[in-house]
Amino acid sequence: MQNAKQGDTVIIEYSVRTGDGTVVGDTKETGPQAIKLGDGSIFPQVEEKLADMKVGDKETVAIECENAFGPRREEMVIDIPRQNLPAETDPQPGMALQAQQEDGSAVTLYVVAVGEQSVKADGNHPLAGEDLSFDLTLREIKEAA
Repeated sequence: MQNAKQGDTVIIEYSVRTGDGTVVGDTKETGPQAIKLGDGSIFPQVEEKLADMKVGDKETVAIECENAFGPRREEMVIDIPRQNLPAETDPQPGMALQAQQEDGSAVTLYVVAVGEQSVKADGNHPLAGEDLSFDLTLREIKEAA
C-alpha cells in the first residue's frame, strides 16, 4: 500500500476534541470527507500526518492553540451600540455578525451578551485558546491525475 502525496485526494473520517475532551467536530453525521492534500483546507500538521498514513490507518494529531486558531485576545471582545446594528437584526447570544475592520477586511463576530443599549460581541474564533486533537482514519486515497 502506498501513502498519499501532494495533489492526491484522501477520504477521511475524523473527530476533533478540545483539550478537555469535548468533541467539537466529527464526521459521524456527515460521513467521510474528501480532502485534497496541498490545497490548504486543513491544518498543515493534519496534512503531514495524512501523508504518512496508509488506507485503514488510525492516528491522532495534537495541535497547540498557537498553531490552531491562536490564543484568545480579549481586545477582540467589543461592545456594539444597538443603533449601529441593522434595524432588522434581533441579536441573540451565539448569533454570528459580519463586520468590516478598519483595513476593510471582513470579520465574523459572535454575540455573547445582549443588553438594552449594546451588544457584546467576540471577534475571536470560537476555538481560539483551545488545544485541539484530531483522531483520523484514512479510508481511501485517490491519486491526482
